[in-house]
Amino acid sequence: MSITRKAVPLLLASGLLTGCSGLQKTDWPTCAAVGGVGGAALGAIESSSWAGGGAVLGAGMAAAYCWVHGAEEQVAVVEETVVEETVAEPAEPVRVELDVKFDFDKAAVKEESQGDIKALADFMSQYPQTTTVVEGHTDSVGTDAYNQGLSERRANAVRDVLVNQYGLSPDRVNAAGYGESRPVADNATSDGRAINRRVEAEVEARP
Repeated sequence: MSITRKAVPLLLASGLLTGCSGLQKTDWPTCAAVGGVGGAALGAIESSSWAGGGAVLGAGMAAAYCWVHGAEEQVAVVEETVVEETVAEPAEPVRVELDVKFDFDKAAVKEESQGDIKALADFMSQYPQTTTVVEGHTDSVGTDAYNQGLSERRANAVRDVLVNQYGLSPDRVNAAGYGESRPVADNATSDGRAINRRVEAEVEARP
Protein backbone atom coordinates (compact mmCIF):
# COMPACT_ATOMS: atom_id res chain seq x y z
CA MET A 1 0.00 0.00 0.00
CA SER A 2 1.40 3.37 -0.95
CA ILE A 3 1.62 6.24 1.53
CA THR A 4 -0.86 8.99 0.67
CA ARG A 5 -0.09 12.68 0.91
CA LYS A 6 -2.32 12.98 3.96
CA ALA A 7 -0.42 10.20 5.72
CA VAL A 8 2.98 11.83 5.25
CA PRO A 9 2.47 14.63 7.82
CA LEU A 10 1.41 12.08 10.44
CA LEU A 11 4.51 9.98 9.85
CA LEU A 12 6.74 13.02 10.09
CA ALA A 13 4.93 14.09 13.23
CA SER A 14 5.43 10.71 14.84
CA GLY A 15 9.12 10.73 14.02
CA LEU A 16 9.55 14.28 15.22
CA LEU A 17 7.85 13.81 18.57
CA THR A 18 9.51 10.46 19.19
CA GLY A 19 12.89 12.05 18.58
CA CYS A 20 12.08 15.05 20.71
CA SER A 21 10.93 12.97 23.65
CA GLY A 22 14.47 11.77 24.25
CA LEU A 23 16.02 15.21 24.31
CA GLN A 24 16.97 17.32 27.28
CA LYS A 25 15.19 20.65 27.71
CA THR A 26 18.22 22.49 26.42
CA ASP A 27 17.90 20.58 23.15
CA TRP A 28 14.33 21.67 22.40
CA PRO A 29 15.35 24.47 20.00
CA THR A 30 17.11 21.84 17.91
CA CYS A 31 13.99 19.71 17.90
CA ALA A 32 11.85 22.67 16.87
CA ALA A 33 14.18 23.55 14.03
CA VAL A 34 14.14 19.94 12.85
CA GLY A 35 10.34 20.08 12.98
CA GLY A 36 10.28 23.05 10.63
CA VAL A 37 12.83 21.54 8.27
CA GLY A 38 11.09 18.16 8.32
CA GLY A 39 7.76 19.77 7.54
CA ALA A 40 9.23 21.78 4.71
CA ALA A 41 10.59 18.53 3.28
CA LEU A 42 7.02 17.66 2.36
CA GLY A 43 7.39 20.04 -0.54
CA ALA A 44 10.15 17.91 -1.97
CA ILE A 45 8.02 14.77 -1.58
CA GLU A 46 4.89 15.87 -3.39
CA SER A 47 4.33 19.52 -4.07
CA SER A 48 5.99 22.80 -3.25
CA SER A 49 2.67 23.94 -1.77
CA TRP A 50 3.40 21.66 1.19
CA ALA A 51 6.68 23.36 2.10
CA GLY A 52 5.40 26.39 4.00
CA GLY A 53 2.49 24.61 5.62
CA GLY A 54 4.70 21.69 6.54
CA ALA A 55 7.13 23.99 8.30
CA VAL A 56 4.25 25.50 10.28
CA LEU A 57 2.95 22.05 11.18
CA GLY A 58 6.33 20.65 12.17
CA ALA A 59 7.42 23.61 14.23
CA GLY A 60 3.97 24.02 15.72
CA MET A 61 3.87 20.42 16.89
CA ALA A 62 7.31 20.77 18.41
CA ALA A 63 6.05 23.87 20.18
CA ALA A 64 3.04 21.99 21.55
CA TYR A 65 5.15 19.12 22.81
CA CYS A 66 7.73 21.49 24.21
CA TRP A 67 5.18 23.67 25.97
CA VAL A 68 3.14 20.91 27.57
CA HIS A 69 6.25 19.08 28.75
CA GLY A 70 7.57 21.99 30.77
CA ALA A 71 10.00 23.74 28.42
CA GLU A 72 8.16 27.03 28.16
CA GLU A 73 11.41 28.95 27.95
CA GLN A 74 12.10 27.32 24.59
CA VAL A 75 8.76 28.19 22.96
CA ALA A 76 10.00 31.58 21.77
CA VAL A 77 12.72 29.81 19.82
CA VAL A 78 10.15 27.43 18.34
CA GLU A 79 7.94 30.31 17.24
CA GLU A 80 10.77 31.85 15.25
CA THR A 81 10.74 28.82 12.96
CA VAL A 82 7.08 29.25 12.01
CA VAL A 83 6.66 30.90 8.63
CA GLU A 84 3.62 32.92 7.59
CA GLU A 85 2.12 30.49 5.11
CA THR A 86 -1.28 28.87 4.71
CA VAL A 87 -1.47 25.14 5.28
CA ALA A 88 -2.44 23.58 1.96
CA GLU A 89 -4.39 20.68 3.48
CA PRO A 90 -5.76 19.94 6.97
CA ALA A 91 -3.06 18.79 9.37
CA GLU A 92 -3.29 15.41 11.01
CA PRO A 93 -4.08 15.66 14.74
CA VAL A 94 -1.26 15.38 17.24
CA ARG A 95 -1.73 13.50 20.51
CA VAL A 96 -0.52 15.43 23.55
CA GLU A 97 0.35 13.39 26.62
CA LEU A 98 -1.04 15.23 29.62
CA ASP A 99 -0.20 14.35 33.21
CA VAL A 100 -3.86 14.32 34.27
CA LYS A 101 -4.75 11.34 36.45
CA PHE A 102 -7.80 10.61 38.57
CA ASP A 103 -8.56 8.90 41.86
CA PHE A 104 -10.51 5.66 41.70
CA ASP A 105 -14.14 6.18 40.63
CA LYS A 106 -13.67 9.96 40.60
CA ALA A 107 -13.91 12.62 37.91
CA ALA A 108 -12.66 15.59 39.93
CA VAL A 109 -9.57 17.29 38.48
CA LYS A 110 -6.79 17.20 41.05
CA GLU A 111 -4.72 20.25 41.90
CA GLU A 112 -1.52 18.60 40.69
CA SER A 113 -3.04 18.22 37.22
CA GLN A 114 -3.68 21.95 36.80
CA GLY A 115 -0.18 22.69 35.48
CA ASP A 116 -0.50 20.53 32.36
CA ILE A 117 -4.04 21.73 31.69
CA LYS A 118 -2.94 25.35 31.95
CA ALA A 119 0.02 24.65 29.65
CA LEU A 120 -2.35 23.26 27.02
CA ALA A 121 -4.66 26.26 27.43
CA ASP A 122 -1.73 28.68 27.10
CA PHE A 123 -0.54 26.97 23.94
CA MET A 124 -4.01 27.03 22.35
CA SER A 125 -4.38 30.69 23.27
CA GLN A 126 -1.06 31.39 21.56
CA TYR A 127 -2.19 29.48 18.44
CA PRO A 128 -5.89 30.32 17.94
CA GLN A 129 -6.21 28.08 14.87
CA THR A 130 -5.90 24.99 17.06
CA THR A 131 -8.71 22.84 18.43
CA THR A 132 -8.59 19.90 20.81
CA VAL A 133 -10.51 16.77 21.70
CA VAL A 134 -10.13 15.92 25.39
CA GLU A 135 -10.29 12.14 25.79
CA GLY A 136 -11.24 10.45 29.06
CA HIS A 137 -10.24 6.91 30.10
CA THR A 138 -10.77 4.52 33.00
CA ASP A 139 -9.24 1.37 34.45
CA SER A 140 -10.96 -2.00 34.03
CA VAL A 141 -12.78 -2.06 37.38
CA GLY A 142 -16.54 -1.81 36.91
CA THR A 143 -18.95 -2.47 34.06
CA ASP A 144 -18.37 -1.26 30.54
CA ALA A 145 -21.41 1.01 30.73
CA TYR A 146 -20.37 2.58 34.03
CA ASN A 147 -16.80 3.14 32.86
CA GLN A 148 -18.00 4.73 29.64
CA GLY A 149 -19.96 7.29 31.62
CA LEU A 150 -17.06 7.85 34.03
CA SER A 151 -14.64 8.45 31.16
CA GLU A 152 -17.00 11.02 29.67
CA ARG A 153 -17.31 12.80 33.03
CA ARG A 154 -13.51 12.96 33.31
CA ALA A 155 -13.16 14.37 29.81
CA ASN A 156 -15.84 16.96 30.47
CA ALA A 157 -14.23 17.92 33.78
CA VAL A 158 -10.99 18.83 31.98
CA ARG A 159 -12.94 20.54 29.20
CA ASP A 160 -14.72 22.66 31.82
CA VAL A 161 -11.35 23.77 33.22
CA LEU A 162 -10.07 24.74 29.77
CA VAL A 163 -13.24 26.68 28.93
CA ASN A 164 -14.43 28.10 32.25
CA GLN A 165 -11.14 28.62 34.07
CA TYR A 166 -8.76 29.43 31.21
CA GLY A 167 -11.18 31.04 28.78
CA LEU A 168 -10.88 28.88 25.67
CA SER A 169 -13.83 29.13 23.31
CA PRO A 170 -16.22 26.19 23.79
CA ASP A 171 -16.24 25.46 20.07
CA ARG A 172 -12.49 24.78 20.19
CA VAL A 173 -12.66 22.14 22.93
CA ASN A 174 -14.60 18.89 22.52
CA ALA A 175 -14.78 15.97 24.94
CA ALA A 176 -14.99 12.23 24.33
CA GLY A 177 -14.93 9.17 26.58
CA TYR A 178 -13.47 5.77 25.76
CA GLY A 179 -14.20 3.88 28.95
CA GLU A 180 -11.70 1.10 29.62
CA SER A 181 -11.14 0.32 25.93
CA ARG A 182 -7.76 2.02 25.53
CA PRO A 183 -5.46 1.05 28.40
CA VAL A 184 -1.83 2.18 28.32
CA ALA A 185 -0.76 0.13 31.35
CA ASP A 186 -1.50 -3.25 32.91
CA ASN A 187 -4.91 -3.28 34.60
CA ALA A 188 -3.83 -6.31 36.62
CA THR A 189 -1.77 -4.07 38.95
CA SER A 190 -2.80 -1.13 41.11
CA ASP A 191 -0.07 1.05 39.58
CA GLY A 192 -1.23 0.17 36.08
CA ARG A 193 -4.85 0.97 36.89
CA ALA A 194 -3.79 4.34 38.32
CA ILE A 195 -2.04 5.17 35.05
CA ASN A 196 -5.11 4.19 33.02
CA ARG A 197 -7.37 6.56 34.99
CA ARG A 198 -6.37 9.49 32.80
CA VAL A 199 -7.25 12.19 30.30
CA GLU A 200 -5.33 12.77 27.07
CA ALA A 201 -5.74 15.44 24.41
CA GLU A 202 -5.60 15.43 20.64
CA VAL A 203 -4.71 18.79 19.09
CA GLU A 204 -5.10 19.85 15.48
CA ALA A 205 -5.11 23.03 13.43
CA ARG A 206 -8.32 24.15 11.78
CA PRO A 207 -8.04 24.72 8.02
